[in-house]
Amino acid sequence: MKLSEIKNILPNLENVAFQLENETFVPEHFHVTEIGITSKNFIDCGGVIRNENAVNFQLWNANDYEHRLKPSKLLHIIQLSEEKLNIQDFEIEVEYQNETIGRYDLEFNGTHFLLKNKTTACLAQDACNIPPAKQKIALTELHKNEANSCSPNSGCC
Repeated sequence: MKLSEIKNILPNLENVAFQLENETFVPEHFHVTEIGITSKNFIDCGGVIRNENAVNFQLWNANDYEHRLKPSKLLHIIQLSEEKLNIQDFEIEVEYQNETIGRYDLEFNGTHFLLKNKTTACLAQDACNIPPAKQKIALTELHKNEANSCSPNSGCC
């Protein structure tokens, strides 16, 4: 999800809620402690130099049980970060500490935000000679060779 998308969603919400892929929710009294830009400059295993930028939201679970972040407050924090840090419309990455600090992609399901697990991948599969993944299909989808097939109860099997 890009920053512009969350800015369009927030005015239509009564509450801000984040759910992990294991279906547990970030406690309602979380704080957004940071909004910023993360930049990653790296070289992949194929020798290609890459640059990635993301808007980073850091969620923190405090002992402040009376705190509830309202959509208007989060929108204000986003607008302030855009103004002060010149943040552009990058993809959002959410940082949240569960067992360890995790970084998540962000989606919206119409009710609340979903923290989607990120995965690693080889960006230079051709340089590493990694074969393409085989396409998986169900056996029921295979086309029958009618010349070599028989019907149930036909006596040919």
